[in-house]
Amino acid sequence: MQKAAATTAAALISEGLASPADEGPLTQVAERYAIAAPRHMIELIDRNVERDPIAMQIVPSTAELVTTPDERPDPIGDHTYSPVKGLVHRYPDRVLLKVHSACAVYCRFCFRREMLGPGGDSMAEDDIAAALTYIRERPEIWEVILTGGDPLVLSPKRISSLLDSLDTIEHVNVVRFHTRLAVAAPERITDELIRVLSDRRATIYIAVHSNHVRELSDDAIAACDRLTRANIPLVGQTVLLRGVNDTIESLEALFRAMVRARITPYYLHHPDLAPGTSHFRVSIETGQTLMKELRGRVSGLALPTYMLDIPGGHGKVPVGPNYVAKSPDGSALVEDVNGRSHAYPPHITDPS
Repeated sequence: MQKAAATTAAALISEGLASPADEGPLTQVAERYAIAAPRHMIELIDRNVERDPIAMQIVPSTAELVTTPDERPDPIGDHTYSPVKGLVHRYPDRVLLKVHSACAVYCRFCFRREMLGPGGDSMAEDDIAAALTYIRERPEIWEVILTGGDPLVLSPKRISSLLDSLDTIEHVNVVRFHTRLAVAAPERITDELIRVLSDRRATIYIAVHSNHVRELSDDAIAACDRLTRANIPLVGQTVLLRGVNDTIESLEALFRAMVRARITPYYLHHPDLAPGTSHFRVSIETGQTLMKELRGRVSGLALPTYMLDIPGGHGKVPVGPNYVAKSPDGSALVEDVNGRSHAYPPHITDPS
């Protein structure tokens, strides 16, 4: 029988993933932020690497006890746009539905870390009914994004019930799941789950969150293959993290592996201002430089959009590098992938 996930400081120490000297501070971390290091991801850790990129994502650090002045419990302003419990309506045509607070893995950089975990505030059946009523009454809502927590951690029966309800709302055309399950616990992408997701009126998309190429293990790739063979399209989401993937080699390897696994790289997120995560953050300028280097090394198939979620709930915006400048004569100066500038003629109105 497979060993359970490590969910306490003592369990991490027994796995050799933390020092006994840190048990006290790590217990303090666990009292504030949930811990779950799933068995599959533990087995991906290279014990010969001092700062292994998988371990950095799932093993808590005493650095999490440091909250900087710019960090905030709700870094992207979900609460500001939450008309009913568990639902966020920031953009006119889509809503987030945070169906519950559990995850297979609690990432140490999570932007919702203040709200997630075994003691988190999940939606009761009455809350889900109220959210569905809200969606049903607003025909402009075209897409429902299921998040949380990890929505695929729910039982297939509960997922089926929720999708059955959404299928009755004619103006909902897309349902998107955001999940780490395929890389954190790929054995849970079962035939039963795939049956529940298949043959729906609305188109089902799955956003697979992966931050390092080693997360795309053989088992994870097989789980993704089961999904794509069921005609469920996959897109990739990645967070740019210091020490995990903030090199051109790391990002190139990850995005190439995603495309090979039929996951379309979608967003590279600038890390959010979540409490206790300053040790993961890089500058926007670093991200822009990496994106500029990537464009010269991979095709558009492997190039996500670099996104910043503006603190306070003002939404996501692309913050990638700019390749165009204005010259004194009104023409454009366009920079190529090798850093050379080229003149492009100014726009001339068609005299006809």
